[in-house]
Amino acid sequence: MTPFQHGGDVTAFAKACGCSVAEVVDLSSNINFMKPTIATDFNALDIAPYPNYDALYEAVASHYTVKVEEMELFNGGSSAIFSLFQHIKGALANAPYVTIYSPAYLEYKKAAKLFGYEIRIVDRFNHFDEEVKENSLIIFVNPSTPDGMYYDIEPLLQKWQEKNCTVLIDESFIEFTSHTSITQYLQQYPNLYILKSMTKFFGAAGIRVGTLISQAKNIKALRTKEPLWKLSAFDAIYIQEVLKDKTFKERSDIANEESKNYLLKILNNSKYIKTIYPSEANYILVELKDITAKKLQEKLLPHKVMIRSCENFDGLGVYHVRIAVKSIDDLKKLKEALDA
Repeated sequence: MTPFQHGGDVTAFAKACGCSVAEVVDLSSNINFMKPTIATDFNALDIAPYPNYDALYEAVASHYTVKVEEMELFNGGSSAIFSLFQHIKGALANAPYVTIYSPAYLEYKKAAKLFGYEIRIVDRFNHFDEEVKENSLIIFVNPSTPDGMYYDIEPLLQKWQEKNCTVLIDESFIEFTSHTSITQYLQQYPNLYILKSMTKFFGAAGIRVGTLISQAKNIKALRTKEPLWKLSAFDAIYIQEVLKDKTFKERSDIANEESKNYLLKILNNSKYIKTIYPSEANYILVELKDITAKKLQEKLLPHKVMIRSCENFDGLGVYHVRIAVKSIDDLKKLKEALDA
């Protein structure tokens, strides 16, 4: 496993088990298995002109209850991360320093290394209240990944502001929870950035749209370094369409809760599970018993079931795996494989 390897490579997995991609039960990728209803015929979409994003920005800003000038769109969440790290490095020209509350999404560490940050890892499981360095860039994923824990970070925000830190809160999975966004604190914290990723909740990782939210002055400075056309017409129209499905959140919540309860039942009854980490997201981190992640993956391979080894996350090891919440039918296949 490479240092920054992710889950979700169903093509490589299908090749390894000698099946088609359609046969793979992908429990490694934390993408919503529910899909919104869209009405657009994409075959009829006029893609000859350069795209205009005005309607898209208005729709996304309305969805997040912010102003258009307080947000910028990117070609996916990872692209937003790399753009922000590059931008912040210029603002913190004297020895940029980043603190990542870990385990965390691996692209943060990758971006920090690429842009020459001095990296400090804070173990949020055991040292949540650890002091941070003044003027540093703070990274906090909430709900966290790969475990799905949600944190009340308002007290930390106050501490970080006192240290004059720039703060990025990744809320890519908050729509799977009942918690409200910290966008309510935008005016209170001038160095606060919030990352959103609608494509995870709307089950469309192939549609590359990520959103950074901050005070208007911060977004204005960030935009000066961005290209004119970053998203395709397909990306823009798809996101606008899914935002029109006003019943999707309710349908998704109901289906995900049912599937998650079923997955927890499977895990609680499995001889391979030592610890189940509490999660408010659409995935569950577990520590295995008497079998490594690699060995469990090998056991599941003939059943075409794919899970995510978490050994390359800071603070985790060869006995940790993440299992995504998917349809009841897919989870039944996991149960069959574990019981075999």
